[in-house]
Amino acid sequence: MKEDETVTDVLSRDPRTGRSRERVATESTPQEVDRAVRAAAAAGAALRDPVRRADLLRTAAALLEKGGEEIVATADAESALGRVRLTGELARTCYQLRAFADVVETGAYLDVIIDHADPSAAPAPRPDLRRYKVPLGVVAVFAASNFPLAFSVPGGDTASALAAGCPVVVKAHPDHPATSVLCGRILRAAAAEVGLPEDVVAVVHGFDAGPELVRHTLTAAVGFTGSVRGGRALFDIASSRPRPIPFHGELGSLNPVVVTERAAETRAEEVGAGLAASYTLGMGQFCVKPGLVLLPEGAAGDAVAEAVVSAAVPSGPLLDPRMREAFLAGVRARAGLPGVSEPLAAGEAGDDDTPLAVRPGVLSVGASRLADGGPYEQLLEECFGPVTVLVRYGSTAERDALLNALPGNLTATVQLGVDERDGAAAELVAGLGEIAGRVVVDGWPTGVTVAPAMQHGGPYPAATTGSTSVGSTAIERWLRPVCFQNVPESLLPPELREANPLRLPRLVDGVPTT
Repeated sequence: MKEDETVTDVLSRDPRTGRSRERVATESTPQEVDRAVRAAAAAGAALRDPVRRADLLRTAAALLEKGGEEIVATADAESALGRVRLTGELARTCYQLRAFADVVETGAYLDVIIDHADPSAAPAPRPDLRRYKVPLGVVAVFAASNFPLAFSVPGGDTASALAAGCPVVVKAHPDHPATSVLCGRILRAAAAEVGLPEDVVAVVHGFDAGPELVRHTLTAAVGFTGSVRGGRALFDIASSRPRPIPFHGELGSLNPVVVTERAAETRAEEVGAGLAASYTLGMGQFCVKPGLVLLPEGAAGDAVAEAVVSAAVPSGPLLDPRMREAFLAGVRARAGLPGVSEPLAAGEAGDDDTPLAVRPGVLSVGASRLADGGPYEQLLEECFGPVTVLVRYGSTAERDALLNALPGNLTATVQLGVDERDGAAAELVAGLGEIAGRVVVDGWPTGVTVAPAMQHGGPYPAATTGSTSVGSTAIERWLRPVCFQNVPESLLPPELREANPLRLPRLVDGVPTT
């Protein structure tokens, strides 16, 4: 480091008190980011062995579990998310790691396709063609504020990238730097334990480290979970590089909910209580929080609204001062619009002991107001925190027009009546699939199941690509296909050799084989 360069400390902060706790690292300089990326790239060759990759993922899960008490305590001190929630998040994180180890071992993600040479093929003779997928290279992962484990250093982006054979450099989130340092140390220890270079995983810190990481010539792809503003800025950097790279960003989402007239008539109390629990879960700091709810006008819709408002929802702290101020400012701006009411007023709830606390709230507005555009467009933007907007519609035509005007979403939910399974309901469900990556019926979007069929992504601005960041197909983001034509057997990679020494599932001349 040059003498005129200053060192900026990275401090751990307690959201319950708002006070800084301790110095855990220093912000990474451009030189340190460069060293981390170059070291990761050099370590990438060691990840080519699928057996070693699977061992790494399972060993990482075991070491995280072994250090679980310290990890949960550290994460709770930095996030105030609670030990119960964080214990579950750690379990999910370890499950993800082991699930991707299984994905590596089955090998289906390689999508091996072999078409043997056929001189008599029409309209022209066919050469021998063998196709599979290879890792992109170094993946830059941006940790999320609201999931210090499952979407951060040891989270799904890291697990899926390592499973694909890509080394990872994680940009730690400033809300939980101590947790990031601890988990990064554990992942590096897991690599060493299975005989891999520790540099297959690295952690960097600081605001400026993010753009440096995206711009680096050896960074091959990016995984991001965060705000529209921050994600779009990084997306633009990735796209404007001399060699653009894939940017898989999860940005903002309203996660609309449609309550049909029949659902309001037959399930008002149930729907209202479920909505209250969902929009306040984790103090509204989930990316799939339902932020816009379409309710029918009239007595049935009123009953749902009353059930939402009457639910006893305590105040609690947000993750950091910046998020708290953005939440309070967003609620004030929305509540100040003509025609917008506050059946349950959100606002400040902090005191000397919990200065970052806020009160959950509910806003209400007629659907016709949203057609006016202008300042009302902010009601169609995510407000991160415990608030939801009830939009009262007078007809299904008005409801559907509003749905068609919504931006892309991670989820869309419909609450139906118990006997509502007709063609109109099917059409509504299909329509929601046009604006969201996941459609939920008679449930709530909070709680993203880690399963092969899960889709956690959606049309922009919910995500920048059509991929998913949860589930086994998340690995596809870090791979690209390569085809080998008329290559001698001895020169082929093992995955494509005729004897199939790795026993991979393959499509050979149009026939699935193993």
